[in-house]
Amino acid sequence: MSAEPTDDRVPFVPYDEFREGLPRGRFRVVVNPTLARPYIVHRTRVNAVSFSLICLGAALALAGQGPGGLVLVALGIGANRLVRHQAGRLVLHFAHKDAAVYGEVTTNGVMEVRRQPG
Repeated sequence: MSAEPTDDRVPFVPYDEFREGLPRGRFRVVVNPTLARPYIVHRTRVNAVSFSLICLGAALALAGQGPGGLVLVALGIGANRLVRHQAGRLVLHFAHKDAAVYGEVTTNGVMEVRRQPG
């Protein structure tokens, strides 16, 4: 029984080729949602923004401005959830716009770019 070694690695696609070919549908892009969420949370600093909004909302509520405080708390929670929910799309958007991000996400396994057969 001779088993041929299989190469499971995905060939690297240069950024310029990716940027030009993505809108034309030349690539199949796979974003790992497990790795995309922490990457996007770190990149956008959404935790700091959300925490700030929630703290300001709580301070407003304690100061007697309940409706304004509630709005800020809701915005803080909503921003955090929205960014986490859209992490895959945001990774693709950032990678398409910036070569450094593209190199980082493809090297670390957050995003995989494969050429379409044909």
